[in-house]
Amino acid sequence: PMDDKEYITSKFHQAYHHYIKVVSTHLNMGSSRGAESFNDVNSISVYQMLEQSQIVFYDEVNVPEARFSYDMSPMSVVVQKEGRKWYDYLTSLCAIIGGTFTTLGLIDATLYKVFKPKKL
Repeated sequence: PMDDKEYITSKFHQAYHHYIKVVSTHLNMGSSRGAESFNDVNSISVYQMLEQSQIVFYDEVNVPEARFSYDMSPMSVVVQKEGRKWYDYLTSLCAIIGGTFTTLGLIDATLYKVFKPKKL
């Protein structure tokens, strides 16, 4: 996250402190051995790094130092691809049919009210 960045102080007795949080991410795309297999061919482990830098002022008797603090997150993000079950397709099909039936019923009722012959 700090590639090609320069941290230059303008005065003496100043230094940057860098705080870097590291979060591991596991991408499991279509594993054949189950959800917990991270050594599969279709599995990728990557790291996200969040960086924050701030300038720190030192007393004249202290020597300024650049400090790098790493925080390794104990939790990990797992992204897993899962296929849809057959009943998901059935539910979607029923929703489409029911929505179409309701919409056509509303259109029919509206047209009936508009073009209804008036009684004298």
